[in-house]
Amino acid sequence: MNGEQLHQKAIEIARNLPFSQQTHPFGPDYEVFKILEKMFMLTAEVAGVKMINVKCDPYKSQEYQELYSFIIPGYHMNKKHWISITPHKNLTSDLLQDLIHDSYDLVVKKLPLKDQKRLKNQ
Repeated sequence: MNGEQLHQKAIEIARNLPFSQQTHPFGPDYEVFKILEKMFMLTAEVAGVKMINVKCDPYKSQEYQELYSFIIPGYHMNKKHWISITPHKNLTSDLLQDLIHDSYDLVVKKLPLKDQKRLKNQ
């Protein structure tokens, strides 16, 4: 998956998540996806390399970084809780979807219970 494909697929996946909001708080070059004002994904380009940042369980983060050379500590984010995914021929759409869905789920689980219930009932 090249950089353009990475961004396009990630945006498509994030847009299709329930109550996902696409915003541009850092300018037009960055696509930020939130659930109830809490960020779960960001697209970026650093030194000509397109990447996405997603939240990740710290234990899984370490495992992913050991397994996949294209998953690195979150660029310009809390490196314990975020990972960056860079273009790579071995990056599959299924893995990308799993990582984005995991990020979304992590954020939802941290929302106040009243908001979690509201999301379930909608």
